[in-house]
Amino acid sequence: MSPAPGRVMALDYGRRRVGVALSDATTTLATPLTTLKRRAGKRPPIGRLLELANRHKVRLVVVGLPLDPDGRESDWTDEVRDFGRRLGDRSLLPVEFQDERYSSVEAEARLRSIGLPKAQRKDKARIDAAAAAVILQDWLDADRRNA
Repeated sequence: MSPAPGRVMALDYGRRRVGVALSDATTTLATPLTTLKRRAGKRPPIGRLLELANRHKVRLVVVGLPLDPDGRESDWTDEVRDFGRRLGDRSLLPVEFQDERYSSVEAEARLRSIGLPKAQRKDKARIDAAAAAVILQDWLDADRRNA
């Protein structure tokens, strides 16, 4: 049985920004899409995420799960899980979680490897979207191995 049609969207959910990445139509490659700013004390930008999911015909959302270096969960992990549940409830899309340890470090290394100027490599919004792509690519690769 083939998977449901549509793309997969991944989120690097942070206190100040939400990095967003999108798979290609074949769910093989992840690409950074955008970064949404969060306003202090305000609710997460679920409405804008739903708009992106609808526009890009997303069938599933992957949320990066912040674990400590030893793989343990924290209060922040609980908050991210709660955000994922709320997003799933509002979107009616399945939401899965993917370990995001070292995704920002990997994103910065990838940005460095493609030769971006230092100012662009250090741009936090660019790093967050690239980290979402790392999270998504890890999930896509694991999903293929488990198929």
